[in-house]
Amino acid sequence: MSAELPSPSAAPTSSPSAPGEPVTPDAPRSSWSRQGSTALLTDRYELTMLQASLADGTAHRHCVFEVFTRRLPAGRRYGVLAGTGRLLEALADFRFGDEELSYLSRHQVVDRATIDFLERYRFSGSITGYAEGECFFPSSPVLVVEGTFAEAVLLETLALSVLNYDSAVASAASRMTSAAVDRPCLEMGSRRAHEEAAVAASRAAVVAGFTGTSNLEAGRRYGVPTIGTVAHAFTLLHDDEESAFASQLAAQGTGTTLLVDTYDTLQGVRNAVAAAGTGLGAVRLDSGDLTSLAHDVRALLDELGATETKIVVSSDLDEHAIAALAVAPVDSYGVGTSVVTGSGAPTCGMVYKIVAREGADGVLAPVAKASAKKSTSGGRKTAARRYGPDGRVVEEVVVHGADEAVAGWSPTDTDLRPLHVPLVVGGAVDTRWTGSTGVQRAAERHHASRAELPRGARRLSAGDPAVPTTWLALEA
Repeated sequence: MSAELPSPSAAPTSSPSAPGEPVTPDAPRSSWSRQGSTALLTDRYELTMLQASLADGTAHRHCVFEVFTRRLPAGRRYGVLAGTGRLLEALADFRFGDEELSYLSRHQVVDRATIDFLERYRFSGSITGYAEGECFFPSSPVLVVEGTFAEAVLLETLALSVLNYDSAVASAASRMTSAAVDRPCLEMGSRRAHEEAAVAASRAAVVAGFTGTSNLEAGRRYGVPTIGTVAHAFTLLHDDEESAFASQLAAQGTGTTLLVDTYDTLQGVRNAVAAAGTGLGAVRLDSGDLTSLAHDVRALLDELGATETKIVVSSDLDEHAIAALAVAPVDSYGVGTSVVTGSGAPTCGMVYKIVAREGADGVLAPVAKASAKKSTSGGRKTAARRYGPDGRVVEEVVVHGADEAVAGWSPTDTDLRPLHVPLVVGGAVDTRWTGSTGVQRAAERHHASRAELPRGARRLSAGDPAVPTTWLALEA
């Protein structure tokens, strides 16, 4: 961690780093981390549905599926879509190879005819949806998958597992970066999550405005700037705090961040300045009453002449703690557990539902569930956002009605912005949304999307969604 940190809205960069500054990875890659098939990252019933539909002849009916959430988590005013790029990367590896097919056959999950189909499986349909980083609200379709039933149904679990988790993290992270205003937030939650979830969380946090991560795999894979210096174990390894500081400074230079609260915090500050001089990059506080301690540490640093030395705070921070520290002389926040767990809302409740299917007559017809409290609205949909005279969002618009009219719709009202963008066309993934470029694009989109929300949308107190969802019906 360094004295100079990126601004909250900064996208990942590739500039070299000085000792003690966030380390930017050399060559980010976008391929799936397991370096293998993603096809079994699914639920068994996807394949058993496929088997039955292949047998009865409905598997090749043209279908439209959509992903949406019925409600936001309690108290949340908006959500943030994240994970789209990861989903597209996983889609590229959604292939049933010898190992996957052997497992399915050996355990009699599906029959021989289905095995033969899966061996040749390639998604050749289309996917549209919100640009990653866009804020979202209930009922609006954030992703639309179109293809045969056989092609599209297999993607349900993969799509939901990626989008639900990443969007939960990004939604929490956005609240944190909003509360931090212009102070950088740094993601440090790897040890509180599954090893692969840790990488996904790092990426999602950066989409929502975090400026760096402690996770090196996220740095390598997605070009996210990485940060980190030492833990308390390093101080405790040495005979005293002074020798620990001297060792760290020798290795990382005076621009580093010294952890000063292993023993006595204020004495730790004195030892840090004595060891590094007044050009010390930063000190980190990881325990105690952070608000009062930050004031005391700032006063002491200034008294010692280290007026440019920054103060970094960590220790179980969430958006509420960050907001409470607004009056404290803090320069950046390190966030762990709360961000990787969605800060109390670890999923977005997104669902993947069929909304239209080709009938025996070859015509695409709307279909819907009527289940109590789980009903759906049939038919193809798209989405737009309406703006008021001040340039802020006044409503989310779900466009529905005659299939051809919806498929070809573009707004004639100048106050409407369409939200859906092409992600997969004819089975080909648009790579603008993947890899490090996709992360940067998503971070920029979120910064702009959040800035358009009504002023009350950023309040951390409980309340209804900041923007109402309305419906616009189109005639044939």
